[in-house]
Amino acid sequence: MQNFEEAKLAMEELLEAAAVKPGDIVVIGCSTSEVLGSKIGTYSSEETAQQLYAAIAPVIEAKGCYLAAQCCEHLNRSLIIEAEAAEKYGYEPVWVVPKPKAGGSFGTTAWKQMKHPVAVEHVRAVCGMDIGGTLIGMHLKEVAVPVRLSVSQIGEARIICAKTRPKYVGGPRACYE
Repeated sequence: MQNFEEAKLAMEELLEAAAVKPGDIVVIGCSTSEVLGSKIGTYSSEETAQQLYAAIAPVIEAKGCYLAAQCCEHLNRSLIIEAEAAEKYGYEPVWVVPKPKAGGSFGTTAWKQMKHPVAVEHVRAVCGMDIGGTLIGMHLKEVAVPVRLSVSQIGEARIICAKTRPKYVGGPRACYE
């Protein structure tokens, strides 16, 4: 499937641009409706989510990073993440199980595919990919920097990617590397 190759390549490019390190969190927001050419929230597809997850998750895992799958607005954009990551970063789990129409197909797929999934309300990811206008910015560290990739769409959905950097502090005498 073309979406599989587009997603895999986009994730490889994003992780390289963000210079991720093992243990980093990568947030993914995904509208399968948009991937399939429909308006967000109108044509959720578990099959498409499974294909995209199969393309993206192994790339993230190969870098030793954690995937945080953002759920839809009906779950207040909570995230599905491995319990190990939630514990490591001190994210308190919340009590919910995503479903395609209440969480989204991608969040539901992450729940089913992860070893020990939990839902959390917030993460501070070092980078992320927004597939189809799902608004992942609230889950990135504070200074987000756009990342342009060779891939600009997955299926019919536009993608927007970002990495983060530390805040600049100081004044005219401060030095930055």
